[in-house]
Amino acid sequence: MFDMSLPFASVLGQMLAAWATLPLQLGGLLETQLGQLLVAVVAIGVVVLVGRIVLKVAWRLVTIAVVIIALLFLLSTLGINVL
Repeated sequence: MFDMSLPFASVLGQMLAAWATLPLQLGGLLETQLGQLLVAVVAIGVVVLVGRIVLKVAWRLVTIAVVIIALLFLLSTLGINVL
């Protein structure tokens, strides 16, 4: 489908062109209420999946920040100035 030996910009262009023609390939999917419902549920699923990934990264960053700040607080209470 995609020629991966091409530079990234060319592959990205091919992917965008494929996505642009997707509604034409699906035909009358969006013409029925059931098709519209399917597209809506799939879109919600994509948003939830991306949200889970983003929140997973965010929780790791928050955890790292808490540990670093706790260590700095502990050092400062022992009289060691690090900042």
